[in-house]
Amino acid sequence: MNAASPADKPRLLVLIPLTDNDRAVLAERFDVLYAPDAEQRDVAVAQQGATVRVVLTNGTTGLTPDEIDAMPALELAAALGAGVENIALDHARARGIALCNGAGVNADCVADHAMALLLAAVRAVPQYDAACRAGVWRDALPMRPTLTGRRLGIVGYGHIGAKIARRAAGFDMAIGYHNRTPRAGVSARYFDTPLALAQWSDCLVIATPGGPQTRHLIDRAVLEALGPEGFLVNVSRGSVVDTAALAAALVDGSLAGAGLDVYEGEPEPPQALIALENIVLTPHVAGTSPDVRAATVRNFIENATRCFAGEALLTPL
Repeated sequence: MNAASPADKPRLLVLIPLTDNDRAVLAERFDVLYAPDAEQRDVAVAQQGATVRVVLTNGTTGLTPDEIDAMPALELAAALGAGVENIALDHARARGIALCNGAGVNADCVADHAMALLLAAVRAVPQYDAACRAGVWRDALPMRPTLTGRRLGIVGYGHIGAKIARRAAGFDMAIGYHNRTPRAGVSARYFDTPLALAQWSDCLVIATPGGPQTRHLIDRAVLEALGPEGFLVNVSRGSVVDTAALAAALVDGSLAGAGLDVYEGEPEPPQALIALENIVLTPHVAGTSPDVRAATVRNFIENATRCFAGEALLTPL
């Protein structure tokens, strides 16, 4: 792909924070309007929305129907990552606006992080680290379970779920999954509800999309079914897990432990979880790395190039 001349560059409205390098790469091909916070966003849409042909956002930041209406020249709305829960997809489709995301681009990174959280929770890595630094040796600490050979349930068997299953197979884990429909060619055992999957599982990893349809899909009943020796990991969206139910289960011992990368009410982790010792928390970084960011930007550029050329998108919605 060759850089466009200034006169040929389509106006791109960016609604999410990007690094200077990302912006420089995009500026080679787009006239970039950068509005990564609410105030800049409102001004950009109101004053320059009529000139915007492409929007780059993500599932959390979204794109509203009113904003779409304020952009009569809009041809493509793109999510940098896989999530699209706050993007007005139906409204955009009604306008004939093309839609794409970064599905699959960060799947390896997220799957790696999911396994890291699972291992950290099961083997109490943060607690052992703190104890060692404090001079507490192993004889004074409780032994932790082995991950190998346990049953892993995966809620959401898309790009990320499949990658998690491949990694878990290396630990000789039996794999079960729940998805809206069974996946063809998948050897893992299918369960038609998250509750049934949790009853079978020793560990449950959440990799399903967010949005109203999956809000609190993992509730008290599912956590209780997972049981007092069970572990939960969430690398999808915070809304999928009932935070109050999770906190209660961790406190009363009806769940052994958890690892979370996503939360309800981000960017603040829920106060009910922060003081608990049987949970590992990371700040929504599962899908981020320098390699992934470069790949997602390249994926977006390829989608936009194809859109303007009238070709099929690489990762359409």
